[in-house]
Amino acid sequence: MHPREAHLRSVTRRTFLHNSGLGFGAVALNQLLARSLFAAAPSLPGPQTQNPRPQTPNSRPHFAPRAKRVIYLHMVGAPSQLDLFDHKPALAALDGQPCPDEFIKGKRFAFLRGHPRIAATKFSFARHGQSGAEISALLPHLAGVADEIALVRSVHTDEFNHAPAQLLLHTGFGRPGRPSGGSWVTYGLGSENADLPAYVVLQSGPLAGAGTQLWSAGFLPSVHQGVQFRTSGEPVLFLENPKGVAPSDRRQVLDAVRRLNETQLADAGDPEIATRIAQYELAFRMQASVPELMDISRESAATLALYGAEPGKPSFANNCLLARRLVERGVRMVQLYDADWDHHNNLATRLPAKCRDVDRGMAALIRDLKQRGLLDDTLVIWGGEFGRTPMAQSDTGNGTASNPGRDHHKDAYTMWLAGGGVKRGVSFGATDDLGYHITENPVHVHDLNATLLHLLGLDHERLTFRYQGRDYRLTDVHGKVVKGLLA
Repeated sequence: MHPREAHLRSVTRRTFLHNSGLGFGAVALNQLLARSLFAAAPSLPGPQTQNPRPQTPNSRPHFAPRAKRVIYLHMVGAPSQLDLFDHKPALAALDGQPCPDEFIKGKRFAFLRGHPRIAATKFSFARHGQSGAEISALLPHLAGVADEIALVRSVHTDEFNHAPAQLLLHTGFGRPGRPSGGSWVTYGLGSENADLPAYVVLQSGPLAGAGTQLWSAGFLPSVHQGVQFRTSGEPVLFLENPKGVAPSDRRQVLDAVRRLNETQLADAGDPEIATRIAQYELAFRMQASVPELMDISRESAATLALYGAEPGKPSFANNCLLARRLVERGVRMVQLYDADWDHHNNLATRLPAKCRDVDRGMAALIRDLKQRGLLDDTLVIWGGEFGRTPMAQSDTGNGTASNPGRDHHKDAYTMWLAGGGVKRGVSFGATDDLGYHITENPVHVHDLNATLLHLLGLDHERLTFRYQGRDYRLTDVHGKVVKGLLA
């Protein structure tokens, strides 16, 4: 019997917690440690730590990177590209008419029933910057940085329901269990700051349908798990010492636990124990580094005004400012999730409201990164898990209701990228006159991830991890670098 297997049979979770002296209050450190102490993990050629240069098989770029870090802005629920970035005047002439038969024949939709009708956008578009990018009037601040972004109007995916599509986009597979893109990035490159996690997640609004699987380490060593920070209250749950426990007391407890873990590591040879040791130490260091990081009141009045950020008030704008502060301190991957973009009805009022939530903050992020000299080596990505149909969705099933929305559309949608080696002020890919089919330069979500890794100096076909007899990668068995987006 393998020593690790014998260990799993002989030690229960409760026994560990009791013997460690931490008690059940420490279970909350799962916010940092992510996976159970006894979760299955493949063997690696050495302990997994979160040092700036982790000892992994992939601890350095495969080639010279263009980007050092990533800020990923995910709009949970999927914004309508037809009302924001992919202007289709031809829809106006057909507004309210039954859609072409080819749109629905043999197709599956999440909610559309019957024969839906064409829906033109209710919002105006204009060209902006020297690039002449067409952007909706709902995003005036983003329009001001049009020459910094690359609009990709030909993204497509394989899934048409939220949770599977979110998983496919972020983990390369439409079911739970695979590592997230951020975990792959930190597995390949490690961290530049030993006092903060390499991979941080910030949320505004409810959790996405796929939940915490979106920043899971999957079968990678759990040190590569994303760590969720909160923008009000304790930045990380249970990071602070309990009342009456001084830092010296916590240090004493951690030293005792470390000795126990090191003894167990020597007996069992399980690299996850080494990971656990490193994560307890990281948590201790974060007690000093995180409060300072999360205090945006330290920023100048001009910076707060640029973002529309308000200290102490959770918002997407605050998270954008925090994202800049995180990458400035060497965090490798920052993901922002903003909820409530699933507009099956009342699109005319709900979409403008959501755009007001994010427009100023994301435009300020680009401006701020640029003025600080960080945009050239920071890749910013914006988008949802799929797009929206050019047909109206309503409670009648035929698009005739007074407050229609749009159903899910997996075959064509828009995302944008900025900085980090991406061409600036370009529009890449195209859809047909009604915005239904891609007609030029299709970009699958695997292609998007292959490009992301490439910009970080990682070959998506070489960044692999052997698990259950197979070499896995973020792009599954597909994906190609989109060279037309590279500067």
